[in-house]
Amino acid sequence: MRVITGQWRGSKLHSLPGDATRPTSDRVKEAIFNIIQFDVEGRRALDLFAGNGQLGIEALSRGARDCVFVDNSRAAADILRQNVEKVHAQEQSRVLVKDALAFLQGAEEPFGLIFIDPPYRSTFIRKALALIAERNLLQDGGLIVCESDIDDQWEAPAQWNAVEYRYGRVKVTVYGGRA
Repeated sequence: MRVITGQWRGSKLHSLPGDATRPTSDRVKEAIFNIIQFDVEGRRALDLFAGNGQLGIEALSRGARDCVFVDNSRAAADILRQNVEKVHAQEQSRVLVKDALAFLQGAEEPFGLIFIDPPYRSTFIRKALALIAERNLLQDGGLIVCESDIDDQWEAPAQWNAVEYRYGRVKVTVYGGRA
């Protein structure tokens, strides 16, 4: 697992041993960032269910202003902190060991780019999208990128346009906020 492009291109990232987390494949990560490539620079990012932080770190490498990483696993947060230190992104990063939905319930500032990559076959995406809409946590013109299994289904708030992409068994859904 590596940073694909940007200032930290080629940096290898640590990941948790075992199968407790499911890292985004390099193929899917590259596809995600090809889709959003012109919508990263200068944005405030949020990486929910962050795992080793590879989506948020990729965003920072490509010019995101800063990133809040949220994962409820202390082990994942420890690996994530190692990855943030490895690319020298401590000033731009905030790593929180917290439940993602609890974080959204207490968040006060909106984000321009939100990554939601929870365990597959869960209800987390639906619940996270509802909280983001209810609490107005997506900036106007912002994007939400959700990664899921192709069989996962949910309804998103009507104010966002959705575009769906498929990569084998992986579905990437990108929601755009009002501009």
